[in-house]
Amino acid sequence: MRNITIAYGDGIGPEIMESVLKILQESKVDLNFTTIEVGENIYKKGFNSGLMPSAWQEIENSKVLLKAPITTPQGGGYKSLNVTLRKKLGLYANVRPVISFSPYVKTNFPTMDLVVVRENEEDLYTGIEHRHSFDSYQCLKIVTRSGSEKIMRFAFEYAVKNKRQKVSCFSKDNIMKRTDGIFHKVFDEVAKEYHAIKNDHHIIDIATARVAARPQDFDVIVTTNLYGDIISDVAAEISGSVGLAGSANIGDNHAMFEAIHGSAPDIAGQNIANPSGLIQASVMMLNHIGYNKDAAKIRNALYKTIEDGIHTADIYKSEISKKKVGTKDFTKAIIDNLGAKPSKLAVADFGENINIESQTYNSNKLIKIKDKEDQKTLIGFDLFIDYQDDFSSLLKILKKLESEIFEIKTISAKGLLLWPLIDEHMMPNNLTGLIVLRVMAKGVCGKASNQIIDTKKSVTRQDILTMIKYLSDNNLDFVKFEGLYHFNGESGYSATQGE
Repeated sequence: MRNITIAYGDGIGPEIMESVLKILQESKVDLNFTTIEVGENIYKKGFNSGLMPSAWQEIENSKVLLKAPITTPQGGGYKSLNVTLRKKLGLYANVRPVISFSPYVKTNFPTMDLVVVRENEEDLYTGIEHRHSFDSYQCLKIVTRSGSEKIMRFAFEYAVKNKRQKVSCFSKDNIMKRTDGIFHKVFDEVAKEYHAIKNDHHIIDIATARVAARPQDFDVIVTTNLYGDIISDVAAEISGSVGLAGSANIGDNHAMFEAIHGSAPDIAGQNIANPSGLIQASVMMLNHIGYNKDAAKIRNALYKTIEDGIHTADIYKSEISKKKVGTKDFTKAIIDNLGAKPSKLAVADFGENINIESQTYNSNKLIKIKDKEDQKTLIGFDLFIDYQDDFSSLLKILKKLESEIFEIKTISAKGLLLWPLIDEHMMPNNLTGLIVLRVMAKGVCGKASNQIIDTKKSVTRQDILTMIKYLSDNNLDFVKFEGLYHFNGESGYSATQGE
C-alpha cells in the first residue's frame, strides 16, 4: 500500500477531490490517504505560506501530494502556496498534457495532442519584487544555467519515454538576451545529445499565437515558468475546456499532482464543477508511482464517459452532448464505466504495475558550470537612483566627478539611453522610473557585447564603496546596486537601448 498526501483546497476543491477519491476507492486502488489542510483558512490563521509545519512533515513522509485548487488571498504578505511547494520541494518540472476529445468535446483542433513542460522554480515566479520609489516597482527574472539544463533534460527524457517526436523551446531571447538567452543556449546544447528527437526554437509571442491557431504543429514544448503557465492555459482552453487538463509537478524526491485550473469560488458548492482535470492529475500520479494498470483503468473510464456524451456544463453542447450532469452524477458515470474502454478516443495501456517509490526524468548529467581557469572580473557597477529633480541638475553633479578609477559611461532610464546622446532632441519629455548610472573602470569598453574584450581592467569592492559614498555625499538617493562583470572576457550585462 502506498501512502499519498491529499489536500482538499478551497472553492470547488473539496467537491472535485471527493469525486477523485470516490473513483479511486471504487477502482480498488491500493492507496492510503492522509489529509492535510491548506489554503485560505491556513492563511487566515497566520501561516503566510498557506501550510502548517505538520503538513510539511506529512508531505515529507509520503513524497507525493494530490492537491485540489486553493485560493491565495489577494494583497498583504501572502505567498502563493503552489509556488512555495514547487520551490521548497524542488519540483522543477511542471508537466501539462493537453489533448483533444473531438468530436465529443467541441474544439477547432481535433488532432491536437501536445505537452507543455514548464520550468517550475525560477523566472519571474521567484516572487522577488521591490518598490524603489513613489513611481518605480521591480520584479526580478532569475534564470540559471543549472535550472535550464535540468528542465531541458527532463523534456527530452520525457519525449523519449513517451515516444514523442519533437521538442520545441519557447523563449524571448531576441529581447532578454541574458536570461532567455541562456535558456535557449542550453536547449541547443542538450538537444545535440538526443539525435532521435527533432527540435526547434520559437520566439514566445508568435509561438503562443501558433499554439492558439495551429496546436497540432507542436508535440512537446519546453519553456520558462511564466510563459509555460500562460501557453498551457491557452492550449487547454482551445482543446475544449481548461477544466479537462491535469498537471504533474516533478522533482528528484517529491511530486505534486493537481488540475491546472483555479479554485473557481464563484461556482463552489453548486455541484457543477468539472472534476476531469483533477482526475487526469490522479492518473498521472498513479503512473508516477508505478500503478500503471490502475491509471489506465481510470483514464479509460473517464474517456468512455466523455465519449458517451455525459458532460458537465463547461463542455456541454446540445448538438454534441447527450446529457448535462453535475459533479456527482459525472463521477457516478465514471465509476459505472470502470473496466470499460472508449471505442473512438485513445485507449490507455500503460503496461503492468511496477514497484517503484518514485521516478525522475533527470539524468543528473549536468554540464560543468565553472572550470578552474574561468575568470570572473568585476569592472564596474550600475547604480539605480531615485532622482526627482531636473535632469540637467544631475548632469552638473556628475560632471564634477573626479576619480582616478571610475568614470560614468552612461545614464539611462527603463533601459533607454539618456546620456551621452548623439542627438539632444532624442531626450524623452518625461523621465519616469529609476535612473541608472553605469559606472565603470576607466579604459574599459562600456558597450555590452559577446565579443572578447580587455579584461586587464578591474576594480575592487572597496573602490566601489568609496565611489558610492562620494555619490551619496552629493545627495544622490541610490536604491539598488548591480555589479558589472566580465566572464572570460565576455560582458555579463546588457547594453542600454540607443547605445
